[in-house]
Amino acid sequence: MRKFFLAMVLVLSLVLFANIKIGVVLPMTGGIAAFGDMTWKGIELAQEMYPEVLGEKIDLVLVDNRSEKTEAANAVSRVIDKEKVVAIIGEVASAHSLAGGAVAERKRIPMLTSSSTNPLVTNRKKYVSRVCFIDPYQGAAAAIFAFKNLNARKAAVFIDVEQDYSVGLANFFKKKFQELGGNYFIEFFKTGDQEFSAQLTDAISKNPDVLYITGYYPEISLFARQARMLGFNGPILAGDGAEAPELIKIGGDAVEGLYYTTHFHPKGAATEMTKVFVEKFKEKFGFEPGALHALGFDAYLVLRKAIEIAGKADPKAIAVAIRQVKNFEGATGMITINKNGDAEKSVVIDVVKNGEFTYVTTVNPAAE
Repeated sequence: MRKFFLAMVLVLSLVLFANIKIGVVLPMTGGIAAFGDMTWKGIELAQEMYPEVLGEKIDLVLVDNRSEKTEAANAVSRVIDKEKVVAIIGEVASAHSLAGGAVAERKRIPMLTSSSTNPLVTNRKKYVSRVCFIDPYQGAAAAIFAFKNLNARKAAVFIDVEQDYSVGLANFFKKKFQELGGNYFIEFFKTGDQEFSAQLTDAISKNPDVLYITGYYPEISLFARQARMLGFNGPILAGDGAEAPELIKIGGDAVEGLYYTTHFHPKGAATEMTKVFVEKFKEKFGFEPGALHALGFDAYLVLRKAIEIAGKADPKAIAVAIRQVKNFEGATGMITINKNGDAEKSVVIDVVKNGEFTYVTTVNPAAE
Protein backbone atom coordinates (compact mmCIF):
# COMPACT_ATOMS: atom_id res chain seq x y z
CA MET A 1 0.00 0.00 0.00
CA ARG A 2 2.86 2.36 0.89
CA LYS A 3 4.57 1.64 -2.45
CA PHE A 4 1.33 2.37 -4.28
CA PHE A 5 0.93 5.65 -2.37
CA LEU A 6 4.51 6.72 -3.22
CA ALA A 7 3.97 5.82 -6.86
CA MET A 8 0.82 7.93 -6.99
CA VAL A 9 2.65 10.86 -5.38
CA LEU A 10 5.36 10.58 -8.06
CA VAL A 11 2.83 10.50 -10.89
CA LEU A 12 0.92 13.48 -9.48
CA SER A 13 4.19 15.41 -9.09
CA LEU A 14 5.09 14.77 -12.70
CA VAL A 15 1.65 15.92 -13.85
CA LEU A 16 1.60 19.00 -11.64
CA PHE A 17 5.09 20.15 -12.59
CA ALA A 18 5.22 18.97 -16.20
CA ASN A 19 6.06 21.70 -18.68
CA ILE A 20 4.37 22.12 -22.05
CA LYS A 21 6.89 21.07 -24.67
CA ILE A 22 6.82 22.66 -28.13
CA GLY A 23 9.12 21.67 -30.99
CA VAL A 24 10.73 24.30 -33.22
CA VAL A 25 12.03 23.04 -36.58
CA LEU A 26 14.09 25.59 -38.51
CA PRO A 27 17.00 25.80 -41.00
CA MET A 28 19.77 26.83 -38.61
CA THR A 29 22.53 25.71 -41.02
CA GLY A 30 22.71 25.32 -44.80
CA GLY A 31 21.60 27.49 -47.70
CA ILE A 32 18.83 29.46 -45.96
CA ALA A 33 20.25 29.48 -42.42
CA ALA A 34 19.67 33.25 -42.21
CA PHE A 35 15.91 32.57 -42.34
CA GLY A 36 16.16 30.14 -39.45
CA ASP A 37 18.23 32.51 -37.34
CA MET A 38 15.80 35.38 -37.84
CA THR A 39 12.74 33.26 -37.07
CA TRP A 40 14.36 31.83 -33.93
CA LYS A 41 15.20 35.29 -32.60
CA GLY A 42 11.52 36.24 -32.84
CA ILE A 43 10.45 33.03 -31.09
CA GLU A 44 13.06 33.54 -28.37
CA LEU A 45 11.77 37.03 -27.62
CA ALA A 46 8.16 35.84 -27.53
CA GLN A 47 9.01 33.09 -25.05
CA GLU A 48 10.96 35.55 -22.91
CA MET A 49 7.93 37.87 -22.79
CA TYR A 50 5.32 35.13 -22.40
CA PRO A 51 7.02 32.05 -20.88
CA GLU A 52 3.89 30.32 -19.58
CA VAL A 53 0.44 29.20 -20.64
CA LEU A 54 -2.33 27.66 -18.52
CA GLY A 55 -0.07 28.21 -15.52
CA GLU A 56 2.67 25.97 -16.93
CA LYS A 57 6.09 26.81 -18.33
CA ILE A 58 6.60 26.46 -22.08
CA ASP A 59 9.72 24.50 -23.08
CA LEU A 60 11.04 24.93 -26.63
CA VAL A 61 12.99 22.16 -28.37
CA LEU A 62 14.92 23.55 -31.34
CA VAL A 63 15.92 21.14 -34.15
CA ASP A 64 17.92 22.08 -37.25
CA ASN A 65 16.63 20.78 -40.61
CA ARG A 66 19.91 21.85 -42.30
CA SER A 67 17.94 23.57 -45.11
CA GLU A 68 17.17 20.15 -46.62
CA LYS A 69 13.81 18.60 -47.59
CA THR A 70 14.65 15.12 -46.31
CA GLU A 71 15.95 16.41 -43.01
CA ALA A 72 12.86 18.62 -42.72
CA ALA A 73 10.73 15.46 -42.46
CA ASN A 74 13.25 13.70 -40.21
CA ALA A 75 13.40 16.65 -37.82
CA VAL A 76 9.62 16.69 -37.39
CA SER A 77 9.63 12.94 -36.69
CA ARG A 78 12.40 13.43 -34.14
CA VAL A 79 10.65 16.11 -32.08
CA ILE A 80 7.41 14.11 -32.09
CA ASP A 81 8.77 10.63 -31.38
CA LYS A 82 11.78 11.45 -29.21
CA GLU A 83 10.87 14.76 -27.55
CA LYS A 84 7.12 14.06 -27.25
CA VAL A 85 6.11 17.62 -28.14
CA VAL A 86 2.43 18.60 -28.19
CA ALA A 87 2.88 21.07 -31.08
CA ILE A 88 5.51 22.34 -33.51
CA ILE A 89 6.49 25.79 -34.78
CA GLY A 90 7.95 25.32 -38.26
CA GLU A 91 9.05 25.23 -40.86
CA VAL A 92 10.29 28.27 -42.87
CA ALA A 93 10.50 27.25 -46.55
CA SER A 94 7.36 25.88 -48.19
CA ALA A 95 9.18 22.80 -49.53
CA HIS A 96 10.32 22.00 -45.99
CA SER A 97 6.84 22.53 -44.53
CA LEU A 98 5.34 20.28 -47.18
CA ALA A 99 7.77 17.52 -46.20
CA GLY A 100 7.56 18.07 -42.44
CA GLY A 101 3.85 18.83 -42.51
CA ALA A 102 3.08 15.44 -44.04
CA VAL A 103 4.72 13.82 -41.02
CA ALA A 104 2.93 16.07 -38.52
CA GLU A 105 -0.42 15.38 -40.20
CA ARG A 106 0.16 11.63 -40.15
CA LYS A 107 1.18 11.68 -36.48
CA ARG A 108 -1.63 14.14 -35.58
CA ILE A 109 0.57 16.80 -34.02
CA PRO A 110 -0.29 20.45 -34.83
CA MET A 111 2.35 22.30 -36.82
CA LEU A 112 2.21 26.09 -37.21
CA THR A 113 4.48 27.54 -39.87
CA SER A 114 5.61 31.13 -39.58
CA SER A 115 6.44 31.83 -43.21
CA SER A 116 5.61 29.01 -45.65
CA THR A 117 3.34 30.70 -48.18
CA ASN A 118 2.62 27.96 -50.75
CA PRO A 119 -1.13 27.07 -50.62
CA LEU A 120 -0.34 23.33 -50.70
CA VAL A 121 1.26 23.53 -47.24
CA THR A 122 -2.16 23.53 -45.54
CA ASN A 123 -4.23 22.02 -48.35
CA ARG A 124 -6.51 19.22 -47.07
CA LYS A 125 -4.70 19.17 -43.74
CA LYS A 126 -6.23 19.41 -40.27
CA TYR A 127 -3.01 19.72 -38.27
CA VAL A 128 -0.94 22.17 -40.36
CA SER A 129 -1.68 25.91 -40.24
CA ARG A 130 0.23 29.18 -40.74
CA VAL A 131 0.46 32.78 -39.50
CA CYS A 132 1.63 34.24 -42.83
CA PHE A 133 -0.33 35.18 -45.95
CA ILE A 134 -0.42 32.70 -48.84
CA ASP A 135 1.12 33.03 -52.29
CA PRO A 136 -2.14 33.82 -54.13
CA TYR A 137 -2.20 37.03 -52.05
CA GLN A 138 1.53 37.69 -52.33
CA GLY A 139 1.73 36.99 -56.07
CA ALA A 140 -1.34 39.11 -56.75
CA ALA A 141 0.04 41.97 -54.62
CA ALA A 142 3.32 41.89 -56.56
CA ALA A 143 1.44 41.96 -59.87
CA ILE A 144 -0.73 44.88 -58.74
CA PHE A 145 2.33 46.82 -57.57
CA ALA A 146 4.24 46.08 -60.78
CA PHE A 147 1.36 47.10 -63.02
CA LYS A 148 0.02 50.11 -61.10
CA ASN A 149 3.03 51.51 -59.23
CA LEU A 150 5.90 50.54 -61.54
CA ASN A 151 3.81 50.96 -64.73
CA ALA A 152 5.14 47.63 -66.01
CA ARG A 153 3.36 46.03 -68.95
CA LYS A 154 5.85 43.26 -69.80
CA ALA A 155 7.43 41.11 -67.09
CA ALA A 156 10.25 38.59 -67.18
CA VAL A 157 9.36 35.95 -64.58
CA PHE A 158 12.22 33.84 -63.20
CA ILE A 159 11.22 30.50 -61.63
CA ASP A 160 13.28 28.16 -59.43
CA VAL A 161 12.08 24.75 -60.63
CA GLU A 162 13.30 23.06 -57.43
CA GLN A 163 11.24 25.20 -55.04
CA ASP A 164 7.46 24.74 -54.60
CA TYR A 165 7.39 28.28 -53.21
CA SER A 166 8.90 29.76 -56.38
CA VAL A 167 6.72 27.82 -58.81
CA GLY A 168 3.52 28.69 -56.95
CA LEU A 169 4.37 32.36 -56.43
CA ALA A 170 5.22 32.79 -60.11
CA ASN A 171 1.91 31.21 -61.17
CA PHE A 172 -0.15 33.58 -59.02
CA PHE A 173 1.83 36.61 -60.21
CA LYS A 174 1.33 35.63 -63.85
CA LYS A 175 -2.41 35.11 -63.41
CA LYS A 176 -3.01 38.50 -61.80
CA PHE A 177 -0.58 40.40 -64.06
CA GLN A 178 -2.34 39.06 -67.14
CA GLU A 179 -5.78 39.90 -65.67
CA LEU A 180 -4.60 43.49 -65.24
CA GLY A 181 -3.56 43.64 -68.90
CA GLY A 182 0.14 42.82 -68.67
CA ASN A 183 2.19 40.27 -70.62
CA TYR A 184 4.95 38.00 -69.35
CA PHE A 185 7.51 35.41 -70.38
CA ILE A 186 9.33 32.82 -68.28
CA GLU A 187 12.95 31.92 -67.53
CA PHE A 188 14.00 28.97 -65.35
CA PHE A 189 16.82 28.32 -62.86
CA LYS A 190 17.68 25.95 -59.98
CA THR A 191 18.55 26.44 -56.32
CA GLY A 192 22.32 26.74 -55.91
CA ASP A 193 22.95 28.07 -59.43
CA GLN A 194 25.60 30.80 -59.53
CA GLU A 195 25.51 31.82 -63.17
CA PHE A 196 22.40 33.35 -64.75
CA SER A 197 23.83 35.21 -67.74
CA ALA A 198 22.11 32.95 -70.30
CA GLN A 199 18.63 33.49 -68.82
CA LEU A 200 19.24 37.21 -68.29
CA THR A 201 20.65 37.79 -71.77
CA ASP A 202 17.59 36.13 -73.28
CA ALA A 203 15.24 38.06 -71.01
CA ILE A 204 16.84 41.46 -71.58
CA SER A 205 16.70 40.93 -75.37
CA LYS A 206 12.89 40.87 -75.03
CA ASN A 207 12.80 44.34 -73.39
CA PRO A 208 10.90 43.62 -70.17
CA ASP A 209 9.70 46.49 -67.99
CA VAL A 210 10.40 44.52 -64.80
CA LEU A 211 12.27 41.39 -63.68
CA TYR A 212 10.25 39.31 -61.21
CA ILE A 213 12.48 36.80 -59.38
CA THR A 214 10.60 34.20 -57.34
CA GLY A 215 13.41 32.56 -55.40
CA TYR A 216 15.39 33.05 -52.20
CA TYR A 217 17.99 35.67 -51.30
CA PRO A 218 21.15 33.73 -52.39
CA GLU A 219 19.97 33.54 -56.01
CA ILE A 220 18.08 36.86 -56.04
CA SER A 221 21.21 38.80 -55.03
CA LEU A 222 23.26 37.14 -57.78
CA PHE A 223 20.50 37.73 -60.34
CA ALA A 224 20.54 41.42 -59.48
CA ARG A 225 24.34 41.70 -59.76
CA GLN A 226 24.43 39.96 -63.13
CA ALA A 227 21.39 41.83 -64.48
CA ARG A 228 23.05 45.17 -63.74
CA MET A 229 26.33 43.98 -65.27
CA LEU A 230 24.43 43.06 -68.45
CA GLY A 231 22.95 46.56 -68.63
CA PHE A 232 19.42 46.10 -67.28
CA ASN A 233 18.51 49.31 -65.45
CA GLY A 234 14.79 48.70 -64.91
CA PRO A 235 13.09 47.67 -61.67
CA ILE A 236 13.65 44.27 -60.07
CA LEU A 237 10.85 42.77 -57.99
CA ALA A 238 10.92 39.69 -55.73
CA GLY A 239 8.90 37.83 -53.14
CA ASP A 240 9.39 37.55 -49.39
CA GLY A 241 12.27 35.12 -50.01
CA ALA A 242 14.42 38.19 -50.66
CA GLU A 243 14.32 39.54 -47.13
CA ALA A 244 17.56 38.69 -45.34
CA PRO A 245 20.58 40.91 -44.54
CA GLU A 246 22.58 38.60 -46.79
CA LEU A 247 20.67 39.95 -49.81
CA ILE A 248 22.43 43.29 -49.35
CA LYS A 249 25.75 41.73 -48.30
CA ILE A 250 25.90 39.58 -51.45
CA GLY A 251 24.11 41.92 -53.85
CA GLY A 252 25.74 45.20 -52.81
CA ASP A 253 24.84 48.19 -54.96
CA ALA A 254 23.08 45.92 -57.48
CA VAL A 255 20.12 45.32 -55.12
CA GLU A 256 19.68 49.06 -54.47
CA GLY A 257 16.12 49.84 -55.61
CA LEU A 258 15.00 46.18 -55.50
CA TYR A 259 11.36 45.85 -54.43
CA TYR A 260 9.89 42.83 -52.67
CA THR A 261 6.65 41.70 -51.06
CA THR A 262 6.82 40.93 -47.35
CA HIS A 263 4.83 40.52 -44.15
CA PHE A 264 6.03 43.34 -41.93
CA HIS A 265 8.06 46.50 -41.58
CA PRO A 266 8.73 48.27 -38.26
CA LYS A 267 7.92 51.65 -39.83
CA GLY A 268 4.50 50.44 -40.90
CA ALA A 269 3.23 49.72 -37.38
CA ALA A 270 -0.04 47.82 -37.74
CA THR A 271 -1.02 47.28 -34.08
CA GLU A 272 -0.04 48.25 -30.55
CA MET A 273 1.72 44.88 -30.32
CA THR A 274 3.85 45.93 -33.31
CA LYS A 275 5.19 48.87 -31.30
CA VAL A 276 5.83 46.71 -28.23
CA PHE A 277 7.54 44.04 -30.32
CA VAL A 278 9.84 46.52 -32.11
CA GLU A 279 10.83 48.18 -28.82
CA LYS A 280 11.52 44.89 -27.01
CA PHE A 281 13.37 43.42 -29.99
CA LYS A 282 15.68 46.43 -30.24
CA GLU A 283 16.36 46.24 -26.50
CA LYS A 284 17.30 42.56 -26.72
CA PHE A 285 19.20 42.40 -30.02
CA GLY A 286 20.30 45.98 -30.71
CA PHE A 287 18.79 46.37 -34.18
CA GLU A 288 15.40 46.71 -35.83
CA PRO A 289 13.47 43.51 -36.56
CA GLY A 290 12.58 42.20 -40.00
CA ALA A 291 9.61 40.23 -41.27
CA LEU A 292 10.86 36.78 -40.26
CA HIS A 293 11.65 38.00 -36.75
CA ALA A 294 8.06 39.26 -36.47
CA LEU A 295 6.57 36.10 -37.97
CA GLY A 296 8.49 33.89 -35.55
CA PHE A 297 7.22 36.06 -32.71
CA ASP A 298 3.63 35.81 -33.99
CA ALA A 299 3.81 32.04 -34.52
CA TYR A 300 4.69 31.55 -30.84
CA LEU A 301 1.95 33.92 -29.66
CA VAL A 302 -0.74 32.40 -31.88
CA LEU A 303 0.18 28.88 -30.76
CA ARG A 304 0.13 30.03 -27.12
CA LYS A 305 -3.29 31.61 -27.69
CA ALA A 306 -4.55 28.37 -29.23
CA ILE A 307 -3.43 26.40 -26.16
CA GLU A 308 -5.38 28.90 -24.02
CA ILE A 309 -8.47 28.41 -26.20
CA ALA A 310 -8.07 24.62 -26.05
CA GLY A 311 -7.73 24.79 -22.26
CA LYS A 312 -5.31 21.87 -22.27
CA ALA A 313 -2.07 20.73 -23.88
CA ASP A 314 -3.78 18.19 -26.10
CA PRO A 315 -2.54 18.06 -29.74
CA LYS A 316 -5.96 17.50 -31.31
CA ALA A 317 -7.58 20.26 -29.24
CA ILE A 318 -4.70 22.65 -30.07
CA ALA A 319 -5.01 21.93 -33.81
CA VAL A 320 -8.71 22.81 -33.71
CA ALA A 321 -8.10 25.88 -31.54
CA ILE A 322 -5.47 27.33 -33.90
CA ARG A 323 -8.20 27.78 -36.51
CA GLN A 324 -10.39 29.50 -33.93
CA VAL A 325 -7.92 32.35 -33.45
CA LYS A 326 -9.66 35.49 -34.75
CA ASN A 327 -8.61 39.16 -34.81
CA PHE A 328 -5.50 38.38 -32.80
CA GLU A 329 -3.20 41.36 -32.29
CA GLY A 330 0.24 40.27 -33.50
CA ALA A 331 3.46 42.02 -34.44
CA THR A 332 2.63 41.69 -38.15
CA GLY A 333 -0.92 42.98 -37.74
CA MET A 334 -4.35 41.59 -36.91
CA ILE A 335 -4.33 37.84 -37.50
CA THR A 336 -7.32 35.66 -38.28
CA ILE A 337 -6.72 31.98 -39.03
CA ASN A 338 -9.46 30.72 -41.34
CA LYS A 339 -10.99 27.25 -41.57
CA ASN A 340 -8.26 26.15 -44.00
CA GLY A 341 -5.49 27.08 -41.56
CA ASP A 342 -4.39 30.16 -43.54
CA ALA A 343 -3.90 33.65 -42.14
CA GLU A 344 -5.91 36.48 -43.70
CA LYS A 345 -3.65 39.55 -43.95
CA SER A 346 -2.47 42.39 -46.18
CA VAL A 347 0.88 42.43 -48.01
CA VAL A 348 3.69 44.92 -47.33
CA ILE A 349 5.96 46.23 -50.12
CA ASP A 350 9.55 47.16 -49.18
CA VAL A 351 12.49 48.46 -51.21
CA VAL A 352 16.25 48.41 -50.67
CA LYS A 353 17.20 52.07 -50.22
CA ASN A 354 20.61 53.30 -49.12
CA GLY A 355 21.52 49.77 -48.11
CA GLU A 356 18.46 49.32 -45.88
CA PHE A 357 15.04 47.66 -46.16
CA THR A 358 12.61 50.57 -46.44
CA TYR A 359 8.81 50.56 -46.22
CA VAL A 360 6.98 51.58 -49.42
CA THR A 361 3.29 50.69 -49.11
CA THR A 362 0.73 48.08 -48.12
CA VAL A 363 -1.40 46.24 -50.69
CA ASN A 364 -4.65 44.38 -50.00
CA PRO A 365 -5.29 42.13 -53.02
CA ALA A 366 -8.77 41.26 -51.76
CA ALA A 367 -9.77 44.91 -52.21
CA GLU A 368 -8.51 45.13 -55.79
